[in-house]
Amino acid sequence: MLCDDLPKEITQGQPIRQTGFALALADSEVITMELVAEYQGIDADQAIWKYFRRHWLGLFPGLSRRSAFVRQAANLWQYKEQLQQRLAAQLGAFAQGVHLVDGIPIPLCCFSRAPRCRSFQGETAYGYCAAKKQTYYGFHGHYAHQCHRGD
Repeated sequence: MLCDDLPKEITQGQPIRQTGFALALADSEVITMELVAEYQGIDADQAIWKYFRRHWLGLFPGLSRRSAFVRQAANLWQYKEQLQQRLAAQLGAFAQGVHLVDGIPIPLCCFSRAPRCRSFQGETAYGYCAAKKQTYYGFHGHYAHQCHRGD
């Protein structure tokens, strides 16, 4: 709903582009996919495309070639920036002085078993935690903290 309504408000009902290749996915679908992927810690275009092809193709039947998806997502950068600013304002993000976002490793199995691990295949990856000085296999989670002035 938000990915459909807010873009219409920003563009005042006008199409984002007048020319170019025919789109198989709506711009709101691409933005929805990127938001879900970001929430899950998937940040590479190829990984986003693979995840939705594997798990959610029924909801996104227009998801065909990876290159078309990547190109469409890249062409929406200014639009996504406006969305981010509007959402941040609506959520009160500008009311606090400092916002911290940090990542945390979520290992799936011990490192020596990683090459044989079949759980969450295609969704997990190797990562490095600088704080623990270790490489891990699993997910990378994120959390945010708002600091008040004087904290």
